[in-house]
Amino acid sequence: MFLIVNGVRLHTVSFSTGSRTILAIGGWAGSWEVWEETLESLSAEEWKCIAFDHRGSGESPVHPELITVQNMVDDIIGVLDQLAVETCVLAGESSGGAIAQLVAAQHPDRIIGLVLVDSASTDKAEQTPSAFAAACRNNYPAAVEAFIDRCVPEPDSEHVRRWGRNLLLRAEPEQAARLIEMWQDDDVPLMDKREIKQPTLIIHGSEDVIVPIESSRALKDLIPNSELIELSGCGHVPTMTRPKEVYEAIKNYFPALT
Repeated sequence: MFLIVNGVRLHTVSFSTGSRTILAIGGWAGSWEVWEETLESLSAEEWKCIAFDHRGSGESPVHPELITVQNMVDDIIGVLDQLAVETCVLAGESSGGAIAQLVAAQHPDRIIGLVLVDSASTDKAEQTPSAFAAACRNNYPAAVEAFIDRCVPEPDSEHVRRWGRNLLLRAEPEQAARLIEMWQDDDVPLMDKREIKQPTLIIHGSEDVIVPIESSRALKDLIPNSELIELSGCGHVPTMTRPKEVYEAIKNYFPALT
C-alpha cells in the first residue's frame, strides 16, 4: 500500500496481527525488502510486522531536497500514526539504524525497544564521505556494484548480491547521493546515545567493512540497556545473508514484550 506521510507517498507493507509490533527500515537506498525474510519469520511468532521504503528508496521516490535526517525520523512516527500503532519495537539496518536511534531518543513514548543491525553512527564525522556520493552521480550502477561486493563477502551469496544490486538500482542516482550527503547537513539532530533507555538489541557481522564491528562494540558500551550479538563470518547485511539468525536473536531478546 501507499501512505501519504508528511506530504510524501511512502510504499508501506503491514502484515500479521500479532500482539507485538515491529517496524523495520533499511539503510542507504535499500528498500523494505532487506528485512523481508526476517519479518516473514517474525510474523509467524505473533508479531505485527510493518516496513516501508523510506524517502528516496524503492517505490518511495521524492525530490532530493525533501530527503533530510529529521524528515526520515518524522516519517517513522507518521507511519505509526497512519496505521494507528501506538508503540513498537523499531528495527534499523545500516544507516536505518542511525535513524532508529534518533527516533528512540526523540520519541521514547512510542519506541519500546530497538534492534540495530550493523548500524551506522549518528555522528556526522563518522558518516560515509562525500566521494561516494560523487561516485553515485558519476556512474550509479558501478557504485552500486562495488558497494554490494563489499557488503556481501560471504561465499555462495551471488543470489544475495544480485538481489541487493536490484534493490539499490531502483533509487535514482541523485536520491542515492542525497541519502549519503544528508548526514552532513548543519541541522542534523544531535543526541547522546546514553539517553537511549529502551532495551536495545545490537547485531553486527564480524566481517563488515562498511561499518566495522568496533562501532557496535562502542555502541554497546554507550547504551545502558543493550546486548550485542556478533555474527561470525558475516558481512554488512545479515538481514539478507543470515535472516534466520537475525530472527532468532530478535525472538529471544524480546520473548514477552507486549
